[in-house]
Amino acid sequence: MKKSISLVATGMIALSVLAGCGSKDEASGGSNGKVKIEFLQYKTEARGTYDELIKKFEKENPKIDVVQSNPPDATTVLKTRVAKRDIPDVMGTGGDISYSDIAKAGAFKEVTNDKLLNDIQPAYVEMLKDISKQDKVYGIPYAANADAVIYNKTIFKELGLQVPKTWDEFLAVAEKVKSAGKTPFYFTFKDAWTALPAYNVLAANTQGNDFFKKLDDEKTTFVKGHSEATDKFLELLKYGNKDQTGKAYNDGNVAFAKGESAMYLQGIWAIPEIKKANPNIDLGVFPYPVGDSKVVSGVDVVLTQSSQTKHPKEARKFIQFLLRDDNMKQYLKEQNAFAAKKGIVQEAPELEGLKESIANGALVDFPDHYVPSAVALDKQLQTLVQNKDKKKYLATLDQEWEKVANRQ
Repeated sequence: MKKSISLVATGMIALSVLAGCGSKDEASGGSNGKVKIEFLQYKTEARGTYDELIKKFEKENPKIDVVQSNPPDATTVLKTRVAKRDIPDVMGTGGDISYSDIAKAGAFKEVTNDKLLNDIQPAYVEMLKDISKQDKVYGIPYAANADAVIYNKTIFKELGLQVPKTWDEFLAVAEKVKSAGKTPFYFTFKDAWTALPAYNVLAANTQGNDFFKKLDDEKTTFVKGHSEATDKFLELLKYGNKDQTGKAYNDGNVAFAKGESAMYLQGIWAIPEIKKANPNIDLGVFPYPVGDSKVVSGVDVVLTQSSQTKHPKEARKFIQFLLRDDNMKQYLKEQNAFAAKKGIVQEAPELEGLKESIANGALVDFPDHYVPSAVALDKQLQTLVQNKDKKKYLATLDQEWEKVANRQ
């Protein structure tokens, strides 16, 4: 039998959305002859960038006020508001399973035939379809992120190291760094989610094609599909820093910035934070040399419009503004992201090592985007780091997946 995954709250959200209509008046009402629209976005680090873009938009559109909302745990807040029929006019969400659930609930306007999608890289549009398991699209992919090995070029030069092209070369580099008395990788598993960047790449490049579709169709399991990824993940831990579970994300950014490790297994989103700690660091990135060495790159921000907004013209105008080349370039520069839009190139020199893969479409989506939050992949990985029990880890993933699966 085929099984489909959904969050417990999805049904409640759908019923609530269908029962009501529109955002609350105070969320999108006008004042002084102006139309007020709310823009809820989930990235705390992007708040300042959006503030500047909103100022620019309001200057160009003096009859529209945009109010940015960026609450802690914004995705959970959004789901709660959707259930209460209080949907923001415009939303900037992640292209993950939460997007899928809210889309299925009817909160987002369908944009499948919107001409704005013509300028978006097809791979990112397909990712949204794959995540939602339907052919319809409910948002415009805006920015993409990527997982990569961030490395200290100075340390590599000092030790005479070359960027590895194979898994064996990767481990050999780590061994040379360790033999030189330095730390190869800096891990920060006090924050459970920081285990995901490395694991995502390992799983995406070894689990095989259509893993999650096969999982839905009961043709595979985590025990079968993620065995190699788990082995490789555990292998990397041998070359990490001490007290891996006692260090948090911010600790890792600062430590790497200070040269306390040769490599850092994080997403490119960490680079701005690293540079804050050490503006003069000479760093670069390279794809994980595993499997097909595809870069894990997913839709980091998808721009969506409320299906119930009282101000559809103004909401669309704001989305079109954000998608404009000059504004997108500002976002990419400040947030160190890649564009989902065709023809917009990320010019940061430290990302040079990923540009060829991005340009050639050697991309694969983040596996954790397909895993319901109830499975708690990050927490399972955090436990794996502590007990190194591969068999229990994989069996637990299968058990948790079964709990949230609805058999048809």
